Amino acid sequence: MSKITFRVVKRDGGWAYEANGTHSQTFQTREAARSAAKLAAAAQVPASETTPRSYEDDVGQWFDNSG
Repeated sequence: MSKITFRVVKRDGGWAYEANGTHSQTFQTREAARSAAKLAAAAQVPASETTPRSYEDDVGQWFDNSG
């Protein structure tokens, strides 16, 4: 089982999320990038798997979902 971490970062005058060294498109707000990262994280793992995912909330606190 591999661990996937999504981070919200500043990019090209806006915000994007990064996972495994790859950046998403640029969003105008940090919240929009965070919402997109949460959707992307949910799509990465089938419901039957328990791959740990880390994510950052809207105030910058990190959470680790260990399944």
